[in-house]
Amino acid sequence: MTERVDCVVIGAGVVGLAVARSLAMAGRDVTIVEAAHAIGTGISSRNSEVIHAGIHYAPGSLKARLCVRGKDLMYAFCEQRNVPHRRVGKLVVATDESQLRALDRVLANARASGVDDLETLGASDAAGLEPALSCVAALWCPSTGIVDSHALMLALLADAEASGATLALSSRVEGGTATADRIEIRVASDGSDVFRLEASLVVNCASLAAAQVAHSIDGVPGSSVPQIHFAKGNYFSLAGRAPFRHLIYPLPEPGGLGVHVTPDLGGQAKFGPDVEWLAPDAPLDFTVDPRRADAFVDVIRRYWPGLPDDALAPAYAGIRPKLSGPGEPAADFVISGPEVHGIAGLVNLFGIDSPGLTSSLAIGEHVAAMAAVR
Repeated sequence: MTERVDCVVIGAGVVGLAVARSLAMAGRDVTIVEAAHAIGTGISSRNSEVIHAGIHYAPGSLKARLCVRGKDLMYAFCEQRNVPHRRVGKLVVATDESQLRALDRVLANARASGVDDLETLGASDAAGLEPALSCVAALWCPSTGIVDSHALMLALLADAEASGATLALSSRVEGGTATADRIEIRVASDGSDVFRLEASLVVNCASLAAAQVAHSIDGVPGSSVPQIHFAKGNYFSLAGRAPFRHLIYPLPEPGGLGVHVTPDLGGQAKFGPDVEWLAPDAPLDFTVDPRRADAFVDVIRRYWPGLPDDALAPAYAGIRPKLSGPGEPAADFVISGPEVHGIAGLVNLFGIDSPGLTSSLAIGEHVAAMAAVR
């Protein structure tokens, strides 16, 4: 049986829920389909829960623009909906003189992206903020924060449903067909029933499975679907109270922002993520190998020499869907509409890794604007 609907959003992670909210609040009739048994059980629940300022992304890129806009939207939304969050601020540190030029480049990049609240600190001023910190200089970024990602997703869903959106859990997209003016997708439920949804708008927010979903829709040109690289990010927790009140970041590394320390809303601390590139055919394993702690210790002690022995315990891991692989320049988000693939009513989101959580509300706004000009 085929049911005709207006909009289908595939994926109920933070980005899918933000997109569904924006579309529903714009007056669209939205159905959200999610393969898992609950919202936000994928990579939306496996990240640092940081509200990023937007200092590291290429000026003018989608990542830079949507992060800066998304940060402002995020703080306003969290205040309005009583979502637990805290504007704790962040220090980006140079741990030796050889890193000072790189720190200057981060500052210049931030200003070019519209982030104008950074302050350069010397070693003594940085230590005044964080006595346990060891560095030769730092950038103070007061607009970085942390958020309860699950509470955020519940609030996004509540807004979407209040505007008429419907959520279908345990509903996996198995394929579909695109025609001149409508898209039909096949959805399998846990009970092995298959139903069809025929929609005028389909937004593919399937995250790690976004490329797979796009390839499964007949009529989508394969050339419009980029190759996805999976980068696993491992986290370790710290026994005892957090040593820092603010987030501490080293300078970025290839594929990520470096093993940083994030104090959570409960006063504990986690370190990560690192970057562990997965082979193209590797299973998506979220297990943290305890042996990776040795590499974490080496990095952390460059900015926190007081890290006690045996203080780290495996916590959790996430997997980032990236559009650039090992050794390649960092790639931007891809949010592609008919101008890319030629199918009216289809929007594909690819490579929505960090700062996807921070950008989520701005991504929703962006997709709703794309849908409005069809």
